Amino acid sequence: MTRTVHVPLGDRAYDVRIGSGLIGQAGREIAPLLTRPRVAIITDANVAPLHLPNLRAALQREGISSEALILPAGEATKSWEHLTRSVEWLLEQRIERRDIVIAFGGGVIGDLVGFAAAILRRGVRFVQIPTSLLAQVDSSVGGKTGINSGHGKNLIGAFHQPSLVLADISVLDTLHPRDFLAGYGEVMKYGLLGDAGFFDWLEQNGPALRDDMEARAHAVAHSVAMKAVIVERDETEQGERALLNLGHTFGHALEAATGYSDRLLHGEGVAIGCALAFELSARLGLCSQEDPSRVGTHLAEMGMPSRLSDIPGDLPDDATLIGLMGQDKKVVDGRLRFILARAIGEAFMSDQVGSEDLAAVLAGSR
Repeated sequence: MTRTVHVPLGDRAYDVRIGSGLIGQAGREIAPLLTRPRVAIITDANVAPLHLPNLRAALQREGISSEALILPAGEATKSWEHLTRSVEWLLEQRIERRDIVIAFGGGVIGDLVGFAAAILRRGVRFVQIPTSLLAQVDSSVGGKTGINSGHGKNLIGAFHQPSLVLADISVLDTLHPRDFLAGYGEVMKYGLLGDAGFFDWLEQNGPALRDDMEARAHAVAHSVAMKAVIVERDETEQGERALLNLGHTFGHALEAATGYSDRLLHGEGVAIGCALAFELSARLGLCSQEDPSRVGTHLAEMGMPSRLSDIPGDLPDDATLIGLMGQDKKVVDGRLRFILARAIGEAFMSDQVGSEDLAAVLAGSR
């Protein structure tokens, strides 16, 4: 059964369709959006051999022609170089404002292609077909697009909402176990920031998401529904939407420190960041000592990292990591803002974190 979550943003509203086998139905899903029967697809070298023929066949069955650009896989693709390549290729394909560009891949492709669509001809429409758990529950929904800089992650970008999101949960079966688990960091985040009952459910059902399609569908749909509510209230992250960055100030700094490499995947950085955020909250007396223990225990049961010591190789010293956090997009007037918690399911934003407390939490995680 396909579930639908509506993202109500006026004339930019769209549906997120969640179910098994949606790539095979993509032509039928996308056809109503088209003014002419052609699309441009941008994907990566991991996704293309596994799923691109199925997507193109599904489009062809509805009489929709397609061309595809295949980019290298990995976080390093979120760069000026590949943004330029994508935009120039789309111009070569004579993509017009009313056409559809398909972002077919994980969070890297979704962010990059969404940004390319945002700046091409001052904005063309695009469809997200996310192929990773992380992208299905988070980055494909809400219109955040962008690329990385040497100064930090996602510092160059735009808000540009998709016209449709097709989250085919069956394609997650082809993910490497580590990539699947990395996405779980973003799933867990939703329970931690605003739904203690969902975190309770994850403690019971999280390990089953790999094999139980009904549990997987529930986790994805619930995560997307939570995000849709927050995006509706605060589309451009002026306030409440920042809560979705729970764990990200730490996580982004760790990703930068590891060179956006396979040493640390984004979802792993978020998982460690969530654990650190709860450790920091407990140190500041905001939540009970039991809460960070629950977070760390659950991550361990899922086989996910929760500490700096879980990251292979050497890390910069605490002062350098804190300096990297200073490039975070949530910095206002030079003050670091963290998403902290009064309890599991009760997150809030604060700029009242001292460097001594921050350094102590980092040191305790090494």
